[in-house]
Amino acid sequence: MSQLPKEVKQFFPYATVRPYQDQFIETIFNAVKNRQSVLIEGSNGLGKTISSLSACLPIALERNMKILYLARTHRQHERVIEELKAISKKKPISGISLRGRNEMCLNELAQKEAPDAKSLMEACEVLKSKRKCPYYKNVDEQSYEYLHLVQSISLHPYKSIEIQKICQKRGICPYELIKACLTEVKVIALSYLYVFDPEIRTAFLKNIDTHLQKIILIVDEAHNLPETAIDVSSTSLSLYVLKQAEIEANKFHYPDIEGFTNTVREETSKMIETIQREARIPPSYLIEMIQEKCGITNPQEFFTHIHDVGTTIKRRLIAEGKTPRSYIHGVSEFLLRWLETVDDDSFINVATKYTARENSTAGKLEIVALDPSKITQPVFSACYSNIVMSGTLQPIEAYKRITKLPENTVECVVPSPFPREHILSLACLGVTTALADRTPTMYQTIIERITEVVQNTPANTGVFAASFDVLNSLIQAGLSQAIDKPLFSESRGMSSKANETMVSKFKESAEKDGAVFLGVQGGRTSEGVDFPGDQMNSVIIVGIPYAEPTPRVKAQIEYYEKRFPRLGREYGYVLPAMKKASQAAGRPIRTLEDMAAIIFMDYRFTTNYCRSFLPLWVRQDIKTIPDKAGELAQEVYDFFNHQSR
Repeated sequence: MSQLPKEVKQFFPYATVRPYQDQFIETIFNAVKNRQSVLIEGSNGLGKTISSLSACLPIALERNMKILYLARTHRQHERVIEELKAISKKKPISGISLRGRNEMCLNELAQKEAPDAKSLMEACEVLKSKRKCPYYKNVDEQSYEYLHLVQSISLHPYKSIEIQKICQKRGICPYELIKACLTEVKVIALSYLYVFDPEIRTAFLKNIDTHLQKIILIVDEAHNLPETAIDVSSTSLSLYVLKQAEIEANKFHYPDIEGFTNTVREETSKMIETIQREARIPPSYLIEMIQEKCGITNPQEFFTHIHDVGTTIKRRLIAEGKTPRSYIHGVSEFLLRWLETVDDDSFINVATKYTARENSTAGKLEIVALDPSKITQPVFSACYSNIVMSGTLQPIEAYKRITKLPENTVECVVPSPFPREHILSLACLGVTTALADRTPTMYQTIIERITEVVQNTPANTGVFAASFDVLNSLIQAGLSQAIDKPLFSESRGMSSKANETMVSKFKESAEKDGAVFLGVQGGRTSEGVDFPGDQMNSVIIVGIPYAEPTPRVKAQIEYYEKRFPRLGREYGYVLPAMKKASQAAGRPIRTLEDMAAIIFMDYRFTTNYCRSFLPLWVRQDIKTIPDKAGELAQEVYDFFNHQSR
């Protein structure tokens, strides 16, 4: 460990560093010490979590700052706490992983009343105000026992699930207990929304009693951030919500709002009937329709009136001890947002038709954001330092420009620690999922190539298709019958729990004769689950997951073309797809001992252009396989049988 800075050695809990891990740590440590941000790519297995924590903790403690570690999944948040526990055996450190109120709540009545996170928050506030929650009533901020518990938790690393168990035994609210600890703990592991959603951020910073200038921000799996930022800025209004607002207005005797929501719903419904799936509409559409059909001359004034009514209804419901849910309030927020963005070219307006439950046709109006930097730049420019990291960030410069990281951001791509002989990287000619070539013959050829891989893989194989359309076509073309191992397949709309159960069964198959997992690139399994060892020996990337050229995708390309001339298609269309493919390709490689065959089953991956977007460790030894039966089988067989395993 002599190669680590002496300040970092106090916190790094392991006896040895992995290859290139010291470079990763030193790059972050030096950047943060100089109050710079760092945009850093490091492959799976490098140990990015412990590296970033060890590099930031010396400075956070010295300068009395908090570390916020952002990641997508609860499993990743728990991993942060596990690493902090390892550090705390060497040097005392505190930390907490955060989950939403809806996942921490112990009150069965609140959970029963609340179908979603927002509803539970509202139900919670009612129960608290009426002193009807026993768990909240047991939170005595003045008692010695409670203060002692807060102090005890504030001194050590705790997972939110561990705090929930403590609270279950003591009959107190875990959400309130965690909130009481937040001001004291040094590291908080949490989801992106706490920091990048402006409304949530304001409340969160108040809870932790600090401001962004005193925050060292670590963003893990940062390739997801641009898409998250777009989602944060976008909003929608469905025909269903308009109908509920109409009913609500009738119930509370607001005939002007009842008539208004009825007219908007009917006119929008007529317009949606004329579109196939999605259509871009001019920003003036809604305003002109309201002025013409509803006779409203001052939309701003009327929308503010609706907002005030919605707020009044919510307060009335709270006073009556009911969940303060107001559809009128929701409609007003959408309409005011429409006015706010009407002259902003970084937003477009879209009408969408979709199938709701029981196969009924539904529709909605959307305000779609096109510029992630409107969300990311205010945060990045305010934090003391930002560590933005992922295994798939290249091209680095594109990411920096899209998110508007500070100009003096340090950019770094750390080499992969994996022995090159442990990776077989292949790209196949003769197969593709390009729309024009999706024929029965093509799907049969793809299945034959998949079978060649499966038959020559020791245990488990992962297959990640470009889309659910491709996935379903493979099943219909007879994939299950062609392979001689059990097939586990993702499906559209599959619940998180059902998916987890299926993935566990697939992993268990590695101890028998192996199985095949069929999923989609960009899905929860291809990005959020690790498959070390025999859990996934081979991974097949079937096609490039280019987005369907919908009006919003075309608008994204056009917007980036204006911001970054000649790079619009690359930034708005190619990069998102290649990041999904790269993430899927990295699933089997998690430790230095892992060996994996990575097969790109689309001739487009043989081109220099597409390859340039793959991580260096994948593309450096990539080999093109000719369109000939048996060639792929031989390559995979030789790899697994001629290596010392």
